[in-house]
Amino acid sequence: MDLDAYVAAKSPQWRRLEELVVRRRLTGAEADEVLELYQRTATHLSAVRSAAPEPELVGYLSWLLTRARGKAARSGRPSMRAGATFFTDTFPAALYRTRRWWLTVLVANVLVGVFLGWWFLQNPQVEQSLLSPGEIDQLVNHDFATYYSEHAASSFAFRVWTNNALVAAQCIAFGILGFPVIWVLFNNILNVAIIGALMIRNDRADVFFGLISPHGIPELTCVFIAAGVGLRVFWGWVEPGARSRARAVAEEGRAAMSVALGLVFVLLVCGLIEGFVTPSPLPTAARVGIGLLAETALLVYVFTLGKWAVRRGETGDVERDQAGYVAPTRA
Repeated sequence: MDLDAYVAAKSPQWRRLEELVVRRRLTGAEADEVLELYQRTATHLSAVRSAAPEPELVGYLSWLLTRARGKAARSGRPSMRAGATFFTDTFPAALYRTRRWWLTVLVANVLVGVFLGWWFLQNPQVEQSLLSPGEIDQLVNHDFATYYSEHAASSFAFRVWTNNALVAAQCIAFGILGFPVIWVLFNNILNVAIIGALMIRNDRADVFFGLISPHGIPELTCVFIAAGVGLRVFWGWVEPGARSRARAVAEEGRAAMSVALGLVFVLLVCGLIEGFVTPSPLPTAARVGIGLLAETALLVYVFTLGKWAVRRGETGDVERDQAGYVAPTRA
């Protein structure tokens, strides 16, 4: 082997690999390039060792392969930095960008819930067609209150967390169809209105609002966020704007998945409140205050970090180089 000629021919690839391994962050294409150059350089090292084992060159190539192997391993798993970026940029940006959708859903559900509750109070015969007097008495004076304390707080919090995460996931997953989201929301608010009307009619309004408010305020907000984001995906294919429908749905869908992942953690907080705060012996004002504090923290998070992230160009979607191929946009 003519070692000088071999080095001259292969050194551009080695320099390129060295350039990539010293970078702090790689795109998807660059990570693939590292793997390809790593394989080639390993072959080069084997050839040098067998034909012309020049110690200095062998040492350099061995060092380069070690760095490349470490870089490839790091690029293959999420870093703490990427996790922090998700919570400071991606998630809040997706929430802020879709704020008009989920705030509209929130207001609409509150209005519908108030109307339904008023209607049930004005039409007591409806209650009699749903439950017997004995069942109403059992619900109002026993079941509603003991629901929050009959199980261990930790297991109850976990069950609530998974149930709420499932409801939120349904709102996002069914979002592409539009109408199933409205059906899920209506059934949810209908149940709250019926139980609320029963409690108020039987002079248990303080128990109802005292138990449902601490966790219910932030919890329902999360459901409304999921529904609003899901409906935004639906609107992406109904009215894609300058984008193709496929691209619009893909972009809104990926942003919706960011919201779904972030809501898992927000709903965990709601579950902990429902499991440990709602049934606690704290005064009602303190328990409700904790729920309002959680709601305020969520809204401040969206309208500060989310607003700043959107101004920096974040959309809640994945980075452009990770989005894959897209259909051409129309003029």
